[in-house]
Amino acid sequence: MVDLSVEIIVFEILTRASAKVVGCSKSVCKEWYALLSTQDFAKIHCSRSLKSSNQRHSLTCSVYPIDIRSCDYGPGTIVDFPFNDISIHSHLDGLLCVCLDSTFELLLWNPVTGAYKNLSTPNFYCFYENNLDAVGLYIDASQDYKVLHIKRRCGVYGAHVYSRRLDSWRNIPFITRPEYIRQSFYWSSGTLCGDTLYFTVSESYIDGVNVVICFDVNLVQFKEISFPPVPCNGIYKGELLNVKNELHMFVSTGYREMSIDLWKLEGEY
Repeated sequence: MVDLSVEIIVFEILTRASAKVVGCSKSVCKEWYALLSTQDFAKIHCSRSLKSSNQRHSLTCSVYPIDIRSCDYGPGTIVDFPFNDISIHSHLDGLLCVCLDSTFELLLWNPVTGAYKNLSTPNFYCFYENNLDAVGLYIDASQDYKVLHIKRRCGVYGAHVYSRRLDSWRNIPFITRPEYIRQSFYWSSGTLCGDTLYFTVSESYIDGVNVVICFDVNLVQFKEISFPPVPCNGIYKGELLNVKNELHMFVSTGYREMSIDLWKLEGEY
């Protein structure tokens, strides 16, 4: 029997293997891990992963680490893309909460490992409707990853929390103004900052109502705080982001001539 060198195994055999096999092969030894993590391997594997027109297509995605200070990309990892039609609604620590656009099911997906968990249940927990529902990922004081799913259905609203540790759903009290249930209001995805998930709630009319809904992840309670003071002579939109554990909001106003302001939350204002 002829012994094959590591380079032949890696660059001639594993570059033709599936992303799942490549991921498992990284755990063989440190040498394999180093070779399989190089950009050269990624480029060759990507080129050989392309299917001809008479073969069944298999979708892949590339995951790249980014240095926050320099904004440089690190070596990429190619993984199988297990879905054909998804929309991403929330993210936290590398986990993505996505919706299958064909079935409206919500899933937790780790694109680095390719592992995913379907959160839907037979009693229709975790079926998502675009433009009506809102979700947010968070981690509580017990270090349990959870998904908050706010649902609006024909004048009825509710909130459910999925626990990754318990692998189960539960209803939680959700008290808000009745008008926010109307379809004219748009709920953003949740942005985690400190121990709170924040959602913008905006009415899609000129001079419409705009507020911020807060969810305390440890007290499991909702409350409402004011939107930044912006001109009330048009439609405007707020985008939330966490900067060094402080909540900021980009507010865009105008249509043909748009202006963008950056606000920071201090206390409840």
